[in-house]
Amino acid sequence: MRKLLKTIPLLLVVLLLAAFASACSKNGSSKVDVGIVLPTKDEERWTQDEQRFKDLLKDTDYSTEVLFSQGSTAKEKENVESLISKGIKVLIICPQDGAAAGAAVEAAKDEGITVIAYDRLITDTDAVDYFVTFDSVAVGREQAQYLVDHAKGNGQPLYLYAGSATDNNAFDFFTGSWSVLQPKIADGTFKIANSSEAEALKDKAELTREEMAKIIGQVTTNWNAGDAKNLAQTHLTAASADMKGDVVILAPNDDTARSIADAFASDSAITSYVISGQDAAQASIQYIIDGKQSMTVFKDVRILSKDAIDMAVTVLEGKTPETNGVKNNNTKDVPAKQTPITVVDKENVKSAIIDSGYYQASEFEGL
Repeated sequence: MRKLLKTIPLLLVVLLLAAFASACSKNGSSKVDVGIVLPTKDEERWTQDEQRFKDLLKDTDYSTEVLFSQGSTAKEKENVESLISKGIKVLIICPQDGAAAGAAVEAAKDEGITVIAYDRLITDTDAVDYFVTFDSVAVGREQAQYLVDHAKGNGQPLYLYAGSATDNNAFDFFTGSWSVLQPKIADGTFKIANSSEAEALKDKAELTREEMAKIIGQVTTNWNAGDAKNLAQTHLTAASADMKGDVVILAPNDDTARSIADAFASDSAITSYVISGQDAAQASIQYIIDGKQSMTVFKDVRILSKDAIDMAVTVLEGKTPETNGVKNNNTKDVPAKQTPITVVDKENVKSAIIDSGYYQASEFEGL
């Protein structure tokens, strides 16, 4: 009897530890099903995505952890390794550098983890299972078409800007834009104001990646608003009088568009400008209302993030996700789920952005 009594506390401890371990496993504190790696916490877009991902998974049986790379491929790899150690089954990753991310996702693939590239393609590796994206080439086409539709006569100065040369999306955006702009450069509607590399290739309808890299390297903003403004100011300082007046500007996204627009607006020799953008950033919607930015391509990231989580859950349930396209990453054709896009300017900003519930009317002035 005495021996039995001595064993009861030990049994209780074992049972309590087992219950605690079970509870931890259930609430996700000791394991992670879906690991998510995003580029930076310094941009509103990615912190919004973080919350969306958590909200989308909170009513499921699956746990998640979101980590940020803060612009560092080394940190990105460290984040992936940390998530692998926590037993993830699915990795959703938006790479800082599409090519450099290869080593990180290959480590995940070696552990049998399904890899979903999110918003930006991971290139030069076969360790990518799916790509959740917008049609980036179509985004570029829409940006350029808006400039063409608002052209004024012949010989209008065209200023070109691009995203980061390490981001495959920047090449896709530029591919789409060039396909629309090049014929209008060739026929004299536009004259290139700020890129000798583009000027040298102006008669070529289709560019190789190496040729695009030369142009993008000359007009890259690195997706950074400060870099974009400095570059625009440099171009305006160097521009001759015939490269000012009424101009059109291909800006790669909203954050850079606002900075570039501010630079052009402050130059007294600029009579008017039409400038593109994308992402429907809140600050840019206000700029569109105020007439400071011409348009944005609305990529509803509510749909994109839901597509990514739906795909992850489908994989966790042992099923095959639905896709509606493919994207070649230089090594393989990656099955892709593409999300629709919408062009937004002052004419439809209320119906596209406010009425859809993306933002509230109270967040803007002069709507």
